[in-house]
Amino acid sequence: TGCGKTTLINLLMRFYEPQRGKITVDGEDIRDIPIDEYRKLFGMVLQESFLSGETVAYNIAYGAEHASREEIERAAKAAYCDFFIGNLEHGYDTVLSGSVNISQGEKQLLCIARVMLVDPPMLILDEATSNIDTMTEMRIQKAFRKIMRGRTSFIVAHRLSTILDADLILVMNKGSVIEQGTHAELMEKRGFYFDLYNSQFARSESKAD
Repeated sequence: TGCGKTTLINLLMRFYEPQRGKITVDGEDIRDIPIDEYRKLFGMVLQESFLSGETVAYNIAYGAEHASREEIERAAKAAYCDFFIGNLEHGYDTVLSGSVNISQGEKQLLCIARVMLVDPPMLILDEATSNIDTMTEMRIQKAFRKIMRGRTSFIVAHRLSTILDADLILVMNKGSVIEQGTHAELMEKRGFYFDLYNSQFARSESKAD
């Protein structure tokens, strides 16, 4: 908490510009790319899922307004959320009002389907899955693995087990990147990441006791 994750994401999305240095995409300074064009390069799935009081189909197609129903349903199946959409009273035409009860995990799956439909080259994923039942979490993890194939993905990890296969892990503390490398490299350094990783197991064992 407070280490700088949100600041880094805000810089990537150009909610504000760097005061020093630069960020490049394929060697091009992102400030030289028109901002509307630049933001279309990203898909985002955040901890707080944004859904409007429209139909399920409308919410999946948000950002891809001209998508066909077939494309919407294909994205929903790829994101493993067609199982609960089919149980809603009006399926894809169900309006997400206060009377429609879907879980936080199901909302996140809808947002994953939305990103799959847009099909951007880069992703920002906030993998927070607290207060989500185990089965839904498994579906979210499967959807994440599918959506990350062939893309550059920035994963804000709340559980270190979710980033073990990352090509590069940036360890942040007090606003700075203090370590970087693969999981194996960071464990070999026996530094901050090593202590953080092992402390998670210590907490788990303590809860089990």
